[in-house]
Amino acid sequence: MHHSGMKSKKEGRIFERARKAAEEILRDPEKIRNVIDAALHMVGSASTSSPFGELTDKFQAIIRLVRAYVNRQYRVVPWQTVILAVAALLYFINPFDAIADFLPLIGFFDDAAVLTAVLASINHDLNEFLDWEKMTAQNSGEPIPRVIDADFEEVKADSIDNG
Repeated sequence: MHHSGMKSKKEGRIFERARKAAEEILRDPEKIRNVIDAALHMVGSASTSSPFGELTDKFQAIIRLVRAYVNRQYRVVPWQTVILAVAALLYFINPFDAIADFLPLIGFFDDAAVLTAVLASINHDLNEFLDWEKMTAQNSGEPIPRVIDADFEEVKADSIDNG
């Protein structure tokens, strides 16, 4: 599958490995929780006031989408979208990125390119999730989540499936 915005074959191969790993991880509740925790930790250190603030907001929305899917709160999303979302999280938290993050800004641009490509693929589903989130928040009287905390509902091993 070709992802627009991917800059090189190497990045494509790395993302493809992340996509395959995502399929496996989604079947293991402990591993998916670890991925969500790691992504939360990384996004917590990113500033939403940076020029990449909108991208950071979208990344947080991807984390919330995956968490809601895993917790069975939101299941009206194609399996392929969930896989791409988890693959993006894996790619983002993977220390062996296509461009090493020891060059912080270049590494971030690399992550941003991958995230932008994934967002282009899942944008419709992500927007539907955000609409659902707004509606759920309005119905419950809770504020719409912006930044999410790392505490989330325990996931039972048999609660994750691929459909």
